[in-house]
Amino acid sequence: MKNRIRFRLLAILLTGIVGTSVQAAPASSRAADAVSDAESAKLAERVKAETRHAWQGYKRYAWGHDALKPLSHAPHDWYAQSLLMTPVDALDTLILMGLDEEAKEARELIASRLSFDHDMEVQNFEVTIRLLGGLLSGYQLTGDERLLKLADDLGARLLPVFDSPTGMPYRYVNLRTGKVRDKVSNPAETGTLLIEFGMLAKLTGKQVYYDKAKRALVETYRRRDKTTGLVGTWIDVENGQWTDRDSHIGGGIDSYYEYLYKCWRLFGDADCKAMWDDGIAAVNRHLGDEVRKGELWYGHADMTTGKRTATEYGALDAFMPALLVLGGELGRARRLQDSGLKMWRLHGIEPEQIDYAKMQVTSGGYALRPEIIESAYYLYRYTGDAKYRAMGREFFDDFVRHCRTADGYAALKDVRTKEQKDSMESFLFAETFKYYYLLFAPKDTLEFDKVTFNTEAHPLRLPVAR
Repeated sequence: MKNRIRFRLLAILLTGIVGTSVQAAPASSRAADAVSDAESAKLAERVKAETRHAWQGYKRYAWGHDALKPLSHAPHDWYAQSLLMTPVDALDTLILMGLDEEAKEARELIASRLSFDHDMEVQNFEVTIRLLGGLLSGYQLTGDERLLKLADDLGARLLPVFDSPTGMPYRYVNLRTGKVRDKVSNPAETGTLLIEFGMLAKLTGKQVYYDKAKRALVETYRRRDKTTGLVGTWIDVENGQWTDRDSHIGGGIDSYYEYLYKCWRLFGDADCKAMWDDGIAAVNRHLGDEVRKGELWYGHADMTTGKRTATEYGALDAFMPALLVLGGELGRARRLQDSGLKMWRLHGIEPEQIDYAKMQVTSGGYALRPEIIESAYYLYRYTGDAKYRAMGREFFDDFVRHCRTADGYAALKDVRTKEQKDSMESFLFAETFKYYYLLFAPKDTLEFDKVTFNTEAHPLRLPVAR
């Protein structure tokens, strides 16, 4: 607490007025400049101010709803009833930033208004990583038993998704009736559940949560191709057969690999470590691609043959340097992050996807995604190289310049035109702002070695044994 107070006082002296919005300066001339600790403190306060700015927009126009539509100043809900996506996703970020008033109002809204007793279908994966993960991290940071009770209620309502013949989950479940649907899923949705359900098991003593989610992860791994070691994009959870054998590290597969390692890191589960060792070796062997004098990218391949099928990489793939850092492959992580920076600079902000062989955009949207910032944070945290804070500054300046609105932040329809889109998803608070802040704030802001982030950037730690 004393360190945090000293940091706040330092930031006040450096910035003059804390909480005012500082417009982004052009990044191109400063991108390679080192970032001193003093400038980093200023940047952390800028991130904090912009987080408050977006939160105030949500509070003014979308309070009690899932998200804000920042251009039309209208609320947006995912389903028939709001599940408070933004407040739940934002809570731990507000706490970490010391935005105490905002954190208090978010927590009270969640505790007093959030209910899962609704006759409606929800997507298990998104609800798990955003809401279950957010409630658990919020509980661990506040000790508020109401949040754990909500998490337990949600977990119980989601359990029917695992009742398939293989144990891999269906994609949708009715929160009241338990009815499930959509048997064709993907490794990200079948394998990105053990951190949240496993932590719920540790905090409630209900082992069923851990066992169901671990079985889903193991069954996904078991269906990898035995020759290449790769998994595909779509799989039938009832018969275990692949319906799309395209292999890559992008959306639909990405966080499957992330959880193989992180479940070892968080729970010490040796099965997860063995699956990670096998999986990452296959990914590096068949998906890693070197072009143009040693540039490293990760592309697409056929899961059966390992043959290259596409040279595509994008915003979601950009989580990989962070994962490589965790797995001890720092050299690969550095090279891949340099490729991500090249992708970002192609149009002054990253597109959803490019063809890296041609360096051409194939999907031009920018959804306010956090992954490339996450990787900069991990690389800085492990190396101490100021290069990654300078990289983060460039990202943040471009992000503010192109996405800031009068009452929040807007996604972009296309990075080539910079036309804004009426969308501000909750992960802006859970991930994007959080990773920017942690990159620039003092290292002791978060006990990095004692927590594991779920794929929505909610920090979790094993409870102390009683």
